[in-house]
Amino acid sequence: MATQQINIPDIGDFDSVEVIEVLVSEGDIVAVDDSLLTLESDKATMEIPSPVAGKITKIAVSVGDDVAEGDYVFEIETEENSASDKTPEVAVEAPKEAVKAEAAKTEVPKVAEPTVNQAPANSKPVNAQSMGATSHASPSVRAFARKLGVELTKVSGTGPKGRVQQSDVEGLIKSVMQGSPSTGATGGAGIPPIATVDFSKFGETTTEELGRIKKISGKFLHASWLNVPHVTQFDECDITEMDQFRKEQKAIAEKQGIKLTPLVFVMKAVVKALQDFPSVNASLSPDGQSIIKKQYYNLGIAVDTPNGLMVPVVKDVDKKGIYELSRDLMEISGKAREGKLSAADMSGGTFTISSLGGIGGTQFTPIVNAPEVAIMGLSKAKMQPVWNGSEFIPRLIMPFSVSYDHRALDGAEGVRFTTAVGKYLSDLRQLIL
Repeated sequence: MATQQINIPDIGDFDSVEVIEVLVSEGDIVAVDDSLLTLESDKATMEIPSPVAGKITKIAVSVGDDVAEGDYVFEIETEENSASDKTPEVAVEAPKEAVKAEAAKTEVPKVAEPTVNQAPANSKPVNAQSMGATSHASPSVRAFARKLGVELTKVSGTGPKGRVQQSDVEGLIKSVMQGSPSTGATGGAGIPPIATVDFSKFGETTTEELGRIKKISGKFLHASWLNVPHVTQFDECDITEMDQFRKEQKAIAEKQGIKLTPLVFVMKAVVKALQDFPSVNASLSPDGQSIIKKQYYNLGIAVDTPNGLMVPVVKDVDKKGIYELSRDLMEISGKAREGKLSAADMSGGTFTISSLGGIGGTQFTPIVNAPEVAIMGLSKAKMQPVWNGSEFIPRLIMPFSVSYDHRALDGAEGVRFTTAVGKYLSDLRQLIL
């Protein structure tokens, strides 16, 4: 047995990078390429894999620590003969006979793997790397790339015949961490960058770093905006009777320590509409060829906190009454503002509601919280004159919007859904039919 220290590898030109997750505990057994840490710069996140197999005997870092290249982070107890197969692959040059044999294999125009399209007969022979469907790399390099979430088809191989080496994968990761626009692996490929401007030339400026929550949520919002074809349907509904009923129940609720808000009534109306339109309570399959309809109703509720927007999830809304939902909403909102939400509190959502009604505004276009396919935005209700056939009467009208993934829902289904929500909010009695 031997003990080996694990240090942070070369991650680019950073003085320090924050540890956002420690993926192992003391006593854990890890294999080569198992992920040990997750690091985050202001550009990207990456996982640090184990270069050896063995048992974790010491962890020298914690979440929130800043680390740099060469910093000692773990000790792993290994077998004396335990070593990664990556080192000989990179460091040892193959005999000339083996290189010739490898070259001969690569020169053959017909590729063995059945998933790769064959080249036309009159085209020049190409290696697997240039064909794009497969990549010329050893199993250890493939495993290394999978652990880091790197598509080998995006990596340019520098080895013989375009073979992808571990150093090639590491080089791409470093360029992503540095925010280099030259790599094709950043989901925004093909989108021209925004020009850099020195704003101080025009007047005094101050710079404040974005909070951690905004950095993280910004990445998800950007990914959703780039990947989801958004459509937003605007509507409004008469909530005069609903609000009158809420006010009548307010005193009873307060005696039980409950704050009865319009949002809980919206949640019940939304669930009823989701039951009418199962395609809205759904997600698309990863290949985009199927829709996964969910038989449970967990609503994400966007909460404004001192640290930024968070979306905790209220579970089983269809099985709970107004008072129980109010208690759940008060509890998760409090936890969100205190920064005490767990991963379980923020997972499992099937549809999201973002309410700005308590602040103001008339309408807005919320961004779909992928992999969900729709999100509702509530705006501030106000009294408006409504013609009843003989005269104008004051009614409390609430504007709202629903943004949805046009791949999962077409326009007709989208407007039918918003119409159903409005119908249930206008007449709560229909919720029990």
